[in-house]
Amino acid sequence: MGPESCDSDLPVGEGRNGRRKTLAQMQSGAAGKLSLPALLERNVSEFGDQPAYREKEFGIWQCWTWAETAKEIESLALGLINLGVNEGDFIAIIGGNRPYMYWSMVAAQSVGAIPVPLYQDANAEEMAYVLDHCGARFVIAADQEQVDKVIEVQDQLHQFEHLIYLDPRGLRKYDHHTLHQYSHVQEQGRAAYDEWITDLNDRRAKLSYDSTCVMLYTSGTTGKPKGVVLSNRNIIESAKNACEFDKLKQTDEILAYLPMAWVGDFIFSIGQAYWAGFCVNCPESPETMMTDLREIGPSYYFAPPRVFETQLTNVMIRMEDAGNFKRKMFHYFMDHAKRVGPSILDGKPIGMMDRLKYALGNVMVYGPLKDTLGFGNVRVGYTAGEAIGPEIFEFYRSLGINLKQLYGQTEATVFITVQPDGEVRADTVGVPAPDVEIRISDNGEIFYRSPGTFVEYYKNPESTADTKDSEGWVATGDAGFFEEKSGHLRIIDRAKDVGKMADGSMFAPKFVENKLKFYPDILEAVLFGNEKDRCVAFINIDLSAVGNWAERNNIAYASYQELAGHPKVLASIQEHVSAVNKSVAEDPMLSGCQVHRFVVLHKELDADDGEMTRTRKVRRRIVEEKFADIIGALYDGAGEISTTTEVTYEDGRKGSISATLTIIDADLSGAVQQRVAAE
Repeated sequence: MGPESCDSDLPVGEGRNGRRKTLAQMQSGAAGKLSLPALLERNVSEFGDQPAYREKEFGIWQCWTWAETAKEIESLALGLINLGVNEGDFIAIIGGNRPYMYWSMVAAQSVGAIPVPLYQDANAEEMAYVLDHCGARFVIAADQEQVDKVIEVQDQLHQFEHLIYLDPRGLRKYDHHTLHQYSHVQEQGRAAYDEWITDLNDRRAKLSYDSTCVMLYTSGTTGKPKGVVLSNRNIIESAKNACEFDKLKQTDEILAYLPMAWVGDFIFSIGQAYWAGFCVNCPESPETMMTDLREIGPSYYFAPPRVFETQLTNVMIRMEDAGNFKRKMFHYFMDHAKRVGPSILDGKPIGMMDRLKYALGNVMVYGPLKDTLGFGNVRVGYTAGEAIGPEIFEFYRSLGINLKQLYGQTEATVFITVQPDGEVRADTVGVPAPDVEIRISDNGEIFYRSPGTFVEYYKNPESTADTKDSEGWVATGDAGFFEEKSGHLRIIDRAKDVGKMADGSMFAPKFVENKLKFYPDILEAVLFGNEKDRCVAFINIDLSAVGNWAERNNIAYASYQELAGHPKVLASIQEHVSAVNKSVAEDPMLSGCQVHRFVVLHKELDADDGEMTRTRKVRRRIVEEKFADIIGALYDGAGEISTTTEVTYEDGRKGSISATLTIIDADLSGAVQQRVAAE
């Protein structure tokens, strides 16, 4: 954990005098306005000596209190004014999860500017689009890598003027006429305190609930990313409601490791952190994230399904490497946990012997496993972004981890539905979040209206009007329905991806893909079958899991492509697909989505190749067009297909890889099996 001076047991909203401020009092206390800088001022007043940020650097946790955080933000804000930042300017922020980068966003808001966080793994061309679209005059970048990307495209940016960098390594010989070190900007701000503090106070006082808080860009699944404008009202009301729903308080801890450009990180690491006053912990690097997670032991945790999938894969790999006794003990107690663990977590009645057996399992397996994963202190955990496989979801809940699903999107400031404690299920996404209204259209599309509803798409009134009507109802693009008995919402799939098979039965690819991805050796799956008489699939193996298996079995391989085409790997994937077909057959509505034939692709689907978004969502149309020859072979009965695919290397160079892929038939179940046999 962090330094002892950072420990805190102060309740949220209570100062040393024990008084709690209401929303109305906070609005009144900020001259009738409410904004993140106003919340920062409240936090300094109420619990200024409590931890606000921690960062691990050189193996040591550094800590900043709320009072120290306010000073850091103020000096940067003064420096930005000194540098010429005007109200209404856009400031792009590119980098990893570091306190300084989070401070940049609040400093930008303090001077009346609009922060625009970008994905740090985006290439220069992707960054150029966003920087040009928003017209950013200023960029705050983490290090030389991000600086180089901006410099590479600066000729395309007609409004760009100044670039501020955090880490000076490698930048000494650069032209510094428009390049400024972060710490120097802060020093200049402190030196010009008397000159600019009145201006800064005036700008902060102008901020209202309807002022723009941040602009976040969509992942661009179907086209160019859109700039989603979110107001202080959107962020703070959503954060307030979510904090009250899950009883988050100032003593909670989170680990900030997800992309800062993603709305989930913004609402958890800034919105909720500033509302509740809890501490945001930043890992040293992506490579040390799991170690840092274990050291912090957060009480509030969020991760997209892929993170939970990867962690489960690593657990299963370790179990395969474990001795025979440990492996048998793990599976014995996990079988029991899957049967009774979720019920115990939800407070449902369970027999005494089952409870005793579970308690023993907690000592022997569940507790040590949770500590190893860093989940030993998790009181509330969430997953969202896309549907999580029910088997993966139930695995974590069986350990006693209060993992819940929420359904949301950038345009909603995250929250559309949430799962109340005691009503958590793998097949639904819960009930409407506080102050959220939901209706289902005749074609099954989900619409919502809430305080979190975005203001507009920047410079895109047509898309704004297509998405949000005059009454504030927003089209999600997702299809679903409410269960009559529970009132919980079930998501079927993206509305544009839901279709019909040739026989009229429903085609919902995500339902099958998530079942496939439960298996540790399957990283990604893409299902095709809309308007067809059968479904076929692409599979990506998980190189970590399958590579570990190959090493244990003394199977040599030189590349992903070679391992993906190994006969034993193909046989294992065939077993998984057949097992999933059996499971899919049990759902009458979706039984027609069984996989008839599949191919293990010769390359991983990659964001650099345009096949996925930066948030790891498959761009189906691009994949379908790019691999049209393989899809054709899956449907025409061929036993194999030779193909050549263009790829992008890490340095940006283009190349191509060729392969001959084996097409495999899967075992079918139920009515589909009988129909195929009859044919």
